[in-house]
Amino acid sequence: MNAPEKNADDRLKRMSPLARFMARPELGAVAGLVLVTVFFMLCADPVMFSLAGLVNFLTPAAQLGILALGAALLMIGGEFDLSIGSMIAFAGLVFSSAIVVFKLPLIVAVFITLLIAGTIGAVNAWIVLRTGLPSFIVTLAFLFVLRGLSLVGLKWATGGSTQLRGVSEAVQDSALLELFSGKALEGTFAALDARGLIPRFPTGEPMITGIPVEIVWFVLLTAVATWVLLRTPLGNWIFASGGDATAAENSGVLVRRVKTGLFVFAALCAGLVAIITVLDSGSTDARRGFQKEFEAIIAAVIGGCLLTGGYGSAVGAFLGSIIFGMVMIGLTYTKIDQDWYLVFLGTMLLVAVLFNNIIRKRATGER
Repeated sequence: MNAPEKNADDRLKRMSPLARFMARPELGAVAGLVLVTVFFMLCADPVMFSLAGLVNFLTPAAQLGILALGAALLMIGGEFDLSIGSMIAFAGLVFSSAIVVFKLPLIVAVFITLLIAGTIGAVNAWIVLRTGLPSFIVTLAFLFVLRGLSLVGLKWATGGSTQLRGVSEAVQDSALLELFSGKALEGTFAALDARGLIPRFPTGEPMITGIPVEIVWFVLLTAVATWVLLRTPLGNWIFASGGDATAAENSGVLVRRVKTGLFVFAALCAGLVAIITVLDSGSTDARRGFQKEFEAIIAAVIGGCLLTGGYGSAVGAFLGSIIFGMVMIGLTYTKIDQDWYLVFLGTMLLVAVLFNNIIRKRATGER
């Protein structure tokens, strides 16, 4: 007679605040960020953590992070997209061609680029859901297809070259340019500088005159993704679709629509990164986004996303991307060979998976 009561008590017992914290998917990313920060504070030039240094490594972190957010939500939903790196190159081709070859306004080029990127994401989803093939295989195929189309398309647009230039000159007078390129809040930073609140270089120039636009996009998208995951029914559907799709469907969750939307979102994130990077550099090339799909997935895994789906967070992907940016740029502030960055990628992936599994099992009592 006591056994049922004990089982009922086990089901009703509440986790302590510490146990809830230990079960958070972001815990591994927080620990990793602390360790990496301490390492560079001890080994790198102190300039790295100046205001200018922070912006210096947050900029590539933001570009990767936008991509990682799309990858993270898709992984939570139980799927992968290995084509998002090649999507950056292909979307860059579409965007640059729309502006340079077809002379379209910036807003039209942006719309067409995102429309085509989203359509390809929907095609990926349709093939996966229609055929039952693993998304790993389907999107791996599109990785090569999009990279090849980028090469062929660039040679067509340029008459034989794999690089298309002239974007900056074509959009320099556009009123919407500041949404996707340059720096935000320049007026605010100018006012702070006038009051002596912005550090200056020895030359007298302010260390920072604004926040790169990609960082603003990165923060806003992280906030929106976090709100969706934690505060909306759609967030519950995403977790349910990745945890057990069959059970979710039986409970009324529109799994196919959820997964299609996640594929489209991941592709749109890649399209946005393409637009930002093309406008920043003024050109595009066939190697744009090379291997970024793997970095984005690693950042999501460091942030707590499980390869089996149903677990993870946008904040974790945010922190994982910052770790990448810090290491990528931080090595230039040390005497360490920058090729160690690749060693770091593989090591962090393995350590993150092991750490997240151990902590989650201890916190939840899993075996």
